[in-house]
Amino acid sequence: MPKELMAVYDKLARTYDENRGLFDMTAVFNDFFNVLDKKPGHLLDLGCGAGEPIPGLFISNGWRVTGVDFSKKMLKLAEKYQPEMKRIFSDIMDLEQENGTYDAVAAAYSLFHIEKENHMSLFANIFRWLKPGGKALFTYATREYTGADSFSGYIEFMSVSLFYSHTTPEALRRMLRDIGFDIISMDYRNIGGETFLWVTIGKPIGKKT
Repeated sequence: MPKELMAVYDKLARTYDENRGLFDMTAVFNDFFNVLDKKPGHLLDLGCGAGEPIPGLFISNGWRVTGVDFSKKMLKLAEKYQPEMKRIFSDIMDLEQENGTYDAVAAAYSLFHIEKENHMSLFANIFRWLKPGGKALFTYATREYTGADSFSGYIEFMSVSLFYSHTTPEALRRMLRDIGFDIISMDYRNIGGETFLWVTIGKPIGKKT
């Protein structure tokens, strides 16, 4: 992940309180929660930021949550908003976790900041970290946001320049299937005036690695 993003998200943390209500992901959470086992489990949130809203919603439903972020200032906010969440300071691409640890993985508004050439290895890690039968939810950028079928470059967001990178939805679908995921849904959603592709995938029961 581009290292300059750390400074950008540290900067965004200073104005986070002013923008907490901008993105309502209640519908996204409800749809994802409905495909999970009903008993509480363990969620890994990649790019957890301040621990809202996804970690907070899971914690309120009895789940354990481990959040990962490379912004120390965002994690400091997470300590304030979600003190029950285990917090890991790390670049997502440098993260190491035990195989089969998590019942669910979420990555809202984070994976598209990673170079598309690294997406395959990241999704393979997510596959390993999930328990058999586990599910993952992530946001993916497409031409609806960047204006290009395949993109790597900078776009302004909240008065700062952020790096975005993505391939096509068709290539993404092939990538996920080649790794071994079942694709549960790929839906475009407009949240806070932005349109992204929200993807839910599952690790088949019987798959251990």
